[in-house]
Amino acid sequence: MKKLYRIFIVILAASLAACDFDLNQSPITEKESSNFFKSEIEIEEAVYGVYGALRSNGVYELGIPVIGEISSDNTFDEVPANDGGNYGELDEFTVIPSNSVIASIWKDSYVAIQRANVVLNRIGDIPFKDEYVKQNRIGEMKFLRGLLYFNLVRIYGDVPLIIEETTDVNAAFGVERAAVSEVYNQIIQDLKAAIEVLPLDGGADGRAEKGAAQALLAKVHLTLKDYANAKQLLDQVQSSGQYGLLESGNDIFAIANKGNREVMFAVKFESGINGNSMGSSIFRMCTPSGYYASGKGHNIPTEQLYSLYEDGDLRKESYVKHVEGIYYVSGKMDAPTTVPDDAGNDFVVLRFADVLLMSAEVENELGNTALAAEMLNKVRQRSGASEVLADGQVTLRSTIAAERQMELVGEGHRWFDLLRTGQAIEVMNKHFAERGQNIVVDQDNLLMPIPQSQIDADPVLNQNPGY
Repeated sequence: MKKLYRIFIVILAASLAACDFDLNQSPITEKESSNFFKSEIEIEEAVYGVYGALRSNGVYELGIPVIGEISSDNTFDEVPANDGGNYGELDEFTVIPSNSVIASIWKDSYVAIQRANVVLNRIGDIPFKDEYVKQNRIGEMKFLRGLLYFNLVRIYGDVPLIIEETTDVNAAFGVERAAVSEVYNQIIQDLKAAIEVLPLDGGADGRAEKGAAQALLAKVHLTLKDYANAKQLLDQVQSSGQYGLLESGNDIFAIANKGNREVMFAVKFESGINGNSMGSSIFRMCTPSGYYASGKGHNIPTEQLYSLYEDGDLRKESYVKHVEGIYYVSGKMDAPTTVPDDAGNDFVVLRFADVLLMSAEVENELGNTALAAEMLNKVRQRSGASEVLADGQVTLRSTIAAERQMELVGEGHRWFDLLRTGQAIEVMNKHFAERGQNIVVDQDNLLMPIPQSQIDADPVLNQNPGY
């Protein structure tokens, strides 16, 4: 029994059950992997299973959105002891290796990676009616694998780098953590390969497409401070004509407006489908307990965040709403109308406003402050915020960071922005001081612990410093 429990990264293809309903497929049943992948139809089912894995609790239903916000100065935990204190630990930087959120992110991410690896390993021998479609599917799997590893390396640092299908449980033991640089090299390789074969238009809401891969690779280069390569990719996205800002920011996240022109890649959720199993728990988990009957009070926007928006900025009371008492709530989520864990909003992973703000940052770092301000103002103009002037690289750098905080709040970017810009320690210590909390963040807090269950399973996995 211990071997079966020992390591979460060994998830065999026998459980490819979660498909993506938005791609018009019925849920597939469990199939023995040795008897599977005999046809194009079965490969397509496996591809839907990879997309479906993104809806897991540890990936984009809750884990990635929460860790990208609650670890930052954007949000806090209303009742830190709630749900075993697991979310409160993230908020107050008291995370321990047995934290269930950290464990679910690791487990569910590697489940999705294994599924992608299975498809990539098997698809080469399967004839497709259209070779172009086959190459698209390969690109989609490499895009998703790159995305998953990008999340993992930013959260845990060195991680096991598994890019082959795991067919033998025992073969997975003893896989050491690959260096951050090695993981990033694989991410870049996957995303470059995806860009080469993905179509401009994915053809269905929820499919990965070329622009999304270009934007994600640009974010990777930005994280690595490779501004020249980031600029090239961001320019290509903008010149493609595939995406644009919507007239109203309220329309981006509306359930009735899914797959709109601003959204480049989103993880699909739907309320009232398949026994209410295709919706998301994020609204219930991330709204104040006194505001929503089933609210758990995790990941609540702070008063400090709300005060960043100037009067007249339409995002105030839209992206962040002031509700009863001193509480605030994200305006990018809608309450479910069926059961509490069945919210129907997609989770937007990449959108065009992010591209413009990344472009502003890149141009500013390259010394093109006038162009940087122009990109920044394109986003601000929609919200009715005042125009920003190109008043020097240092000042503009701070302005762009604040704009990203206000525009992308709730979308899981802020903590990762603080990490890549080297501002996490300074910003968070100031944040806690302003809130009167005796919490001090240091270098050891910048990576999350490797889940204890993983270290217990395979001693070759060493723990991060400070844990």
